[in-house]
Amino acid sequence: MPRPEKSRIVSAPHHGFTFKPVGIKMIDLEIISLGLDELEAIRLADLEEKYHQDAANEMHVSRQTFGNILNSARKKIADFIINHKSLTIRGGNIELSHEISDYHCEDCKSNNMNSNK
Repeated sequence: MPRPEKSRIVSAPHHGFTFKPVGIKMIDLEIISLGLDELEAIRLADLEEKYHQDAANEMHVSRQTFGNILNSARKKIADFIINHKSLTIRGGNIELSHEISDYHCEDCKSNNMNSNK
């Protein structure tokens, strides 16, 4: 039996987003789901250019786990772009960092971001 997955710390709450290629109906596309932890890994490594160890510390995971999350995210993004699929960003086993712990969803007013909806 595998170990339970630890929550990952993310710094910015994101509402669900879906991206798709222009000119193709959504019904005709395969959907790829990118978790908020994967989006956070992309933000830290590629946008902020942090060292993997520093980014892992920020997300409260090991460097190896951070690398696995980042590789998974990059593979999904490449698949989305190259194979003309839809990409949905949402959910995952996450906790908000202390700087933004007072965040709440504008739609439902909940502050629970630990969701795979």
